[in-house]
Amino acid sequence: MKVAGFTIIRNAVLLDYPVVEAITSVLPVCDLFVVAVGKSEDDTLQLIQSIGSPKIKIIETVWDDNLREGGRVLAVETDKAFHAIPDEYDWAFYIQSDEVLHEKYRESVQKAMALHVSNPQVDALLFDYLHFYGSFDFVGNSLWYRREIRIVRNNKQIFSFGDAQGFRKLPNQKLRVKKADASIYHYGWVRTPEAMQRKNEMMHKFWHDDDWMEENVHQKAAFDYSEFESLKRFDGTHPKVMLTRIANKNWHFDPNLSNPKLSFKNKIRLWLDEKTGYLPGEYKNFKMV
Repeated sequence: MKVAGFTIIRNAVLLDYPVVEAITSVLPVCDLFVVAVGKSEDDTLQLIQSIGSPKIKIIETVWDDNLREGGRVLAVETDKAFHAIPDEYDWAFYIQSDEVLHEKYRESVQKAMALHVSNPQVDALLFDYLHFYGSFDFVGNSLWYRREIRIVRNNKQIFSFGDAQGFRKLPNQKLRVKKADASIYHYGWVRTPEAMQRKNEMMHKFWHDDDWMEENVHQKAAFDYSEFESLKRFDGTHPKVMLTRIANKNWHFDPNLSNPKLSFKNKIRLWLDEKTGYLPGEYKNFKMV
């Protein structure tokens, strides 16, 4: 069984992406790792080169900044990285540049890939998610997406779907999945308030035109982390690859956890989820088999 990893990145330094941690967290389970490095305004290419692993294959790309609807450019770039994986590899492990695999899950991920590699009915493996918010000490416990595909069969009929959150298969079929029995730690909403504001302003350009940007995205010095629905304190351990970043970059964030800003409808949805495990209206871009 041969496994290739892949990801995309652009302006990692400017926007403070933990892309090195993301890549190195999955390198131990990969035989090859493809990084599509978009032309950047900082030293992103040099940052990826500095990892220094012989497993890493860098392809340099240019993002089409005219693709400004629904985050489409992110899927286009993801497909470039996926298609750079040679046919000899069985599985492709996709990790976004703000996601990290905890080392405690490596064995279960490898077992899941080995178990299903010969079963053509399984297109992909599904991961649970932890979404950190505000600082490394809190996670969202409301209506974030809770599961997503991160390992796909190396079948080029599979493509990155939507804004690259997940995958589908031509012509537009949901993938058939088994659980990987592992979680992805998502750090997309954990940066200094200044870096978060820079990312927020830049990333909106991949979804919206200039008129929308002018009306809805106001330039300011720092992001306001107080606008959240519901959080809980994280009492687990972070992946080892994140510990240096956390020691250097954790900051004070003191949210009021006693007053979640949930609508009545979402309070009911959360209550049902806590009591029954069923979340009404949950987005599922996959089919369990």
